[in-house]
Amino acid sequence: MDDITDKNMPPVCLAIAGLDPSGGAGIVADIKTFTAHGCFAAAVVSSVTFQNTTSVFGSVHQTADSVRRQAEPVFDDYDVAAVKTGMLPTREIIEETAAIFRERSAEKLIVDPVVRSTSGFDLVDDAALTALIDLLFPLALVITPNIPEAERISGIRIGSLDDIAEAGRRMQALGARNVLIKGGHFKGEGTKPRSAVDHLFLGPEMVTFESEYIDTTSTHGTGCTLAAAITANLALGSNLSEAVGLAKEFVTEAIRNATSLGKGYSPLQIR
Repeated sequence: MDDITDKNMPPVCLAIAGLDPSGGAGIVADIKTFTAHGCFAAAVVSSVTFQNTTSVFGSVHQTADSVRRQAEPVFDDYDVAAVKTGMLPTREIIEETAAIFRERSAEKLIVDPVVRSTSGFDLVDDAALTALIDLLFPLALVITPNIPEAERISGIRIGSLDDIAEAGRRMQALGARNVLIKGGHFKGEGTKPRSAVDHLFLGPEMVTFESEYIDTTSTHGTGCTLAAAITANLALGSNLSEAVGLAKEFVTEAIRNATSLGKGYSPLQIR
């Protein structure tokens, strides 16, 4: 049998995130998204949440040792092309995760700073958020907060485009090299029809990505899916700006094609 060449090998993408049993968000969404892009999905569970499309009802967190013992065999066995983090619920888990990334020299690292569910459930405490900023932001190629997350991290109440610009620059000052502020929660300014605009702070530059705003409740897992799609496209060889643009197109179509599953915010249709 002929040897399989590297060209036939799908790039390996690793997600370290929480488990959403309803399948719409978290590590299940990451796995679906990696697979849809032709990547091989590996996963480390940081927390088991109790949720569905209507709400998050609680969670049980892994220990820092459990996270390390899940991650190390993956890094030992695979050439991991890109890594994405989602819900990292405790300071101890964040400290251990950061240590692993330093040891493994993870370069294409996407940090989605998941701090609160859409239903309002706090997923990390202040100590964990501080550790996330201090330890993971400097290691990340890009962080991907939505508007509420950007507000909590930057301390700026976002009500205008100027506020978005200030929040992005402030997060860079906190140690993030590049920042993508996801704009789905931003209602815009003036009388223009609402659109979905994401702002990428790429070093000293700001690049915008605009798409149609789809008025729907089928948005469960949008942020996880976008960050995972960026991860996959980086693993496939795109630069950061290209990866963000492709990921935004992917998420827009996943929202457009979503069906009304569940009784709350329905999950996207990832395919």
